[in-house]
Formats: sequence, C-alpha cells, structure tokens
Amino acid sequence: MIELADISKSFGKTPALQGVSLSAGAGSIHGIVGENGAGKSTLMKILTGFTSRSGGEILCRGKKIRLNTPSDAMRFGIGMLYQEPLDFPQLSILENFMAGKAAFAPSQARAELARLAADFGFVFHPDHKVETLTVGERQQLELLRLIHDGTRILILDEPTTGISERQQKQLFAALRRLKAYGAAILLVSHKLEEVDSLCDTVTVLRHGRVAAAMRCPFDRQTLLQAMFDSLPELLPPAQATPGQEPVIEFDRVVSTVGRAGLHEATITVRTGEVVGLAGMDGSGQAAFLKIAGGFLPPESGRVRRFGQPLPDGCGRSRDVAFLPADRLAEGLLPGMTLREHHILAKTGSILLSAATGQDSARRAIDDFNIKGQSETTAEELSGGNQQRLLLSLIPDKVRLILMENPTRGLDVQSAAWTWQQLHRRKGDDGAIIFASPDLEEIMTQAARVVVFYDGRIILDTPTAATSYHEISRAIIGEAGRSILRPA
Repeated sequence: MIELADISKSFGKTPALQGVSLSAGAGSIHGIVGENGAGKSTLMKILTGFTSRSGGEILCRGKKIRLNTPSDAMRFGIGMLYQEPLDFPQLSILENFMAGKAAFAPSQARAELARLAADFGFVFHPDHKVETLTVGERQQLELLRLIHDGTRILILDEPTTGISERQQKQLFAALRRLKAYGAAILLVSHKLEEVDSLCDTVTVLRHGRVAAAMRCPFDRQTLLQAMFDSLPELLPPAQATPGQEPVIEFDRVVSTVGRAGLHEATITVRTGEVVGLAGMDGSGQAAFLKIAGGFLPPESGRVRRFGQPLPDGCGRSRDVAFLPADRLAEGLLPGMTLREHHILAKTGSILLSAATGQDSARRAIDDFNIKGQSETTAEELSGGNQQRLLLSLIPDKVRLILMENPTRGLDVQSAAWTWQQLHRRKGDDGAIIFASPDLEEIMTQAARVVVFYDGRIILDTPTAATSYHEISRAIIGEAGRSILRPA
C-alpha cells in the first residue's frame, strides 16, 4: 500500500537519511526501530508531508505521489499518532473530534464518536474537557479522529510511552483490528517486545541508513546488534543507603487537582533515596510530584522540603529539578532554540549577545548527544532529543530531582545512559523521585516503590521486599489494604 524508495534527506551539509527503502502492505504492521537520532522521526515527517525529501520516491498503491504538505498526506489516507497528542485541551472531547471538519453537525459527530468508541472498546464522555483525560485517553481520541478522517496508512510514534498497561492492551487490540480491516500500519518504537508482539516485518535504522530488515519471527539479539554500534551496557543502578536527613516530607496532604487528587498523603523521602512512583494514570502521582516541586499548593496538610516548610505551601527552588511528562507543553518552550533554553537556565545577570549561550549549548549537544544544532528549536527535535535537552538543563548536584516518565521515547541504550547521568547529578544530600508506567524501570532503578491508587498511597516498600505481582495488584486496587513497610 505504501512504499518508500531510496529516500534521502539532508539538513544543510548534515545527512539525516541516506537511501532508505521500506514498504508496508495492506493488512500489515511494519516496525521501524533504531536508537535516538537514527532518522526515524525525519522519515515519518517526510511521509506525513511536514518535511520535504531531498531524494527518492514515495509510492502509494503503486503510484508515485508528492507530499508537500500534511494536507497532501491526508488526501492519500496517511495519518500519524504522535508522541504528544495534537489536541486542544481546553475544548471538549466532542469538539476535538470535530476539529478540522468544515461540515460536521454536533449530533452527527456525537453519534460517530459513540459508534467508533464502542467498536474499539474506548469510553468517552463527549462533553468533558480534553484536559481531564490521561495521555492514553487523549491518544485514543486522536486515533478515533484519524480513523474517522479516513486514515488507511497509520503511523504511530512510540505509542505506548507514558500510558498504562491497560491502555496499552486496548491500543494493541485496536491496532490488530485495524490490521484486520486492511490498514497499513507503521509502528515507530524502541521497545522490542512491542515489535515482537505486533509486527509482521521490521526495518532497523542506524545513522540514517537501513541497517537490517527482517520478517517475523525476529531475533532480539540480531535487532540489538543492528540498532547500536555497540550493544548497550545495562549496569545495575547504584543503590545508596538512605540517610537520616529528610529531603521532602508530606503530612496528611490533600489536593483535588487531577482525576483522583491526593487524599491525606503522608510520606518522607530521605537523602540518597531513589523512589519510583507507580499507579494508573491520574491516581495521584502527578499531583504528588507537582506539590513536591512547589508548582502546586496543597489544599490541606503540611509539606516540608529540606527541613523547611514551603512558603504558603508552594515555592520553587534552584535545588529542585522537575522533568514533566509533556515535554513541549510544560518543560520546553516551542519556538526557542537550544541556545536560548540554556540562556534561560542560567542564574545571575547575563549580558546578551549573539554568542551568549553558544558554549553551554554546544557542551550540551556533545555531552548529551543531542541530534541538533545550537539554533535548532525545541519542536524540531525528536522526542528522545527533547528529553536529552531537558536533562541537559538540570543543574549539577541538585538536591531533589522529580520526573514523570524520565526515559520516555528513549531507546534502551539512551535510557541506561540517562540514569547514569541522573545518579551523577543527584548530590549526596539529594534524592530522586520519579513516576513511570514501566514497572521494569521502577524495579531496576528505584530502591523504594510507592504505589498510588485513587489518590491514596496504598503500597510503600523497598523494591527488594516486593514483586511485580504485588505491585500490579496494588496498581489496580487489589492490595486489600495499605501496605506500608519501612523503606
């Protein structure tokens, strides 16, 4: 159905793609894997009309086509589900479903949304605001909109990053159904287990070239060797012994922000600790992290940070770094370059000139292996490189690092490297608290796991004293009672 033949793309003198060829037939799922910066995002932007190609051809149903704009791609039934949902959070679910349609009556749209949601096993309240949805639910809504728009060639960019296990199962079921309906699906992912589970064929990109192509069943070791110049060294994290000094203390903290809010959350995290937060989307982890970071005041209860109460329950500090899940909406500034981000991150007075921030931006590009230039804007970076930019903005030796989905969109090698950087940046008198839907990441990186359910902490225990089974039961509320063990 769709074929890319000898595609090349250069940005100035820098080649991003060199002679890439692949195809996906009707009723098939084709995986595209590779480390961050391998060219996956550039290739998909060419296929969706956001970026022009420097050479090569695109064929749809055997005919050569030109894709100069996203509208061109839509006319050929090409649609893409991005890592960051493309929606309007302040509008309703129904209004988002209708977005971009000139003649679409609300009553008709409501009926179509209900029909598609039922067909794919999704549940929506059409009049609720999109800002009340989780990332996974926003993704489901975007998928239904693409299907209703006539998408027959569907591209997904790291679709399971930041969504719950239940939503992942729903998504996989939806993709298999679309495959049965005759759609051609291109799945961009760094998770090889997803490729094993879903894909009929896979193409590996490395340094902008095709490094391997194979059909199911796939050999995991062969894929890894094709993806990386050297296989990732997965070192166990340093497990520091917790100190006695509290870094952050919650005493019966209550908040109604988010789906579940927080209900009398009481917890103390001490120096040296790495704490992983688990739970379904909207169970309280996001509110906890924002309150700990001083971005959100609690409605009752007390919060102490570094032994001192937060002023008026809220307050930011240079000793605290926060990496949000929504990188562009909350972490970076679209339209601003890498250099400008590093200028803003500096403290003290700055004399601005054309060279200001160049040195720190270049150091960040080299040290964090960011695939971009000092004048590249945040939105021009791939998701993984946006995360690398965020990491480069963390000051050295901060006392508290707070993160939502810290390795979102990163390949296995980049994820291991990221954690090494985080441990280096955490001072001896600091702590790391992170929320992740990936239990393997929590069990590997955290010495302590805290599970939220419906706004309450129902499991708080050393990871060495628990299991995947116990954490999974707690996540869905089947722990029976709160299990709070000495951490």
